[in-house]
Amino acid sequence: MEEIIQNSIDDIGTVKISDEVVAIIAGIAAVEVPGVAGMSGGIAGGIAEMLGRKNLSKGVKVEVGEKEAAIDLYLIVEYGARIPDVAWEIQEKVKKAVETMTGLNVIEVNIHVQGVNIDKEHKKENTDEVMRVK
Repeated sequence: MEEIIQNSIDDIGTVKISDEVVAIIAGIAAVEVPGVAGMSGGIAGGIAEMLGRKNLSKGVKVEVGEKEAAIDLYLIVEYGARIPDVAWEIQEKVKKAVETMTGLNVIEVNIHVQGVNIDKEHKKENTDEVMRVK
């Protein structure tokens, strides 16, 4: 009975998921991980450019086949975050999100850390310490 149902579904048509849809799903899953400051749009003049929430798919490169996907994420992490732990959690969450939402088998999730975000609080603390020393 199950085989007949599967065949009748196949006869209805096909579902194609665009690369950008997979990229958006991966980007959202990645920025939800603690320690991720944002997605990176690349390095311009030696400085990693951080993208806002509207450009999540721009820091993601995907290759989508019929049943599989490979994902590369370009990220900026928060200062003080343990990068190996953050990267592992991103890989797990992205894989789970993409597979759950699309049904594709994610064969790899590659993390490219392109910068470290030093927030204003951290900069201010360092500046205050330098001033106290002088």
